Amino acid sequence: MSRQCSITGSVSVRGSKIHRRGLAKKKGGIGMHITAVTPRYFSPNLKTKRIWVPELKKFITVKLSVRALKTISKRGAYVTLSKAGLI
Repeated sequence: MSRQCSITGSVSVRGSKIHRRGLAKKKGGIGMHITAVTPRYFSPNLKTKRIWVPELKKFITVKLSVRALKTISKRGAYVTLSKAGLI
């Protein structure tokens, strides 16, 4: 299974880690210099959860982000999961 939220659809994105050296001018140095740019991935905060759906009277296991958990608690499990096409 991929690193993707079932509800929001958020996925890992590619970015860069910038390595800097030196002391900033405002702190009394001669300035910051970039010494390397290294590729990295930013992963969504995913959790595998069993969610109780009272309308169906059963648990649904989904892999979702923590933001999606907040959406479920706000809108309700049945509405959110049915809108995402999971039930």
